Amino acid sequence: MTALTRVVVTGLGVISPLANDVGTFWRRLVAGDSGVGEITRFDHTDFKVHIAAEVKDFDPEDYIDKRKVRRLDLFSRYAVAAAKTAAADADFDPRLEAERCGAVIGSGVGGLQTLQSEIEKLIERGPDRTNPLLVPMMIPNMGAAHVSLELGTKGPLSATCTACAAGSDAIAYAARLIRHGDAEVMFAGGSEAPISPVGVGGFAAARALSLRNDDPAGASRPFDSARDGFVIGEGAGCLVLESLEHAQARGAHIYAELAGAGMSSDAFHMTLPDETGHSQARAMVMALEEAGMKPADVDYINAHGTATGAGDAAETKAIKDAFGAHAAKLAVSSNKSMIGHCLGASGAIEAVATVLTIVNSLIPPTINLTDPDPECDLDYVPLESRFRRVDVAASNSFGFGGHNVTLVFRRYDG
Repeated sequence: MTALTRVVVTGLGVISPLANDVGTFWRRLVAGDSGVGEITRFDHTDFKVHIAAEVKDFDPEDYIDKRKVRRLDLFSRYAVAAAKTAAADADFDPRLEAERCGAVIGSGVGGLQTLQSEIEKLIERGPDRTNPLLVPMMIPNMGAAHVSLELGTKGPLSATCTACAAGSDAIAYAARLIRHGDAEVMFAGGSEAPISPVGVGGFAAARALSLRNDDPAGASRPFDSARDGFVIGEGAGCLVLESLEHAQARGAHIYAELAGAGMSSDAFHMTLPDETGHSQARAMVMALEEAGMKPADVDYINAHGTATGAGDAAETKAIKDAFGAHAAKLAVSSNKSMIGHCLGASGAIEAVATVLTIVNSLIPPTINLTDPDPECDLDYVPLESRFRRVDVAASNSFGFGGHNVTLVFRRYDG
């Protein structure tokens, strides 16, 4: 194999605020349903923020032996569930060729639920009561580790921890491992479970979260003039990536091709994006170059679209910078208007949605976009889904610290 090896998507898995199966997730996404509601995980009475996009009806024992469940933080449970769902969807058992199969699973904050509970225990009961599994439950690589342990992969195993770009970063890295001949199949995505007192309190203190507590479904408003911050979310997404030759040889169903990925950095601010959009635009341009495409080839962009004032304006500038005159012809929308901002999982969940957008030629809407910000003047597919043939779609992810990743997918016609 060479660096030009084509990489295709053969399996999809998702755990999300809308649903824990791909079919229901997609139906609710294109219907414009919101997964945002009042926080149920902890008593939020004294908090400024009372809303989040929580995963509902998730039973880890549907995916993991009940004797093992307590050893995994919630983010690792989500990761395993999404990966096992993707493996089943791909009709592929990694154990049959374990040394040529690997995993890259990203996470922005790792085992925050475990850290929260263990700090509370430390304060209330003293250090001798600390869980000996605290560290291996908390560290961000354990989502990937448990995916490997549960699926039996023995090829490359890694984790990305690039804030809100982690899921897309993992997919880009996994694709490169396949292109360079280090693996034939990779499980790639991201997982996050940050809805805890320290998670919500921290982002609220940074003034990043929406305070629209009385209107949970309308709180996430990407590109709208009334946007006031993102809604924190959780979940996991996983793609099965394969070399085209491997997928063809086993007769796999191919959803789409991952044609290119681009990465750049801002060197601008610890939490704010490059306000000019130039750095983010470079990631888009690099992804197109790797895919061998021109701006005019792209039909749709799944925007990072967090509903923050600075972020949405900068992304709009970045799209215009990267696509020039073609930017006005693009359809652009934000899944986060419905699923909230799932941090390190967002890029992976949105990659699943982007692939399905190509497969179905149906673009999910940006809900709650009733009064567009004059600075955000692209076609953001407001309020309702749109049928439109999509042959090429890009997905943007930008993270705190200036991490920028763009993935480019294209239709696979055999």
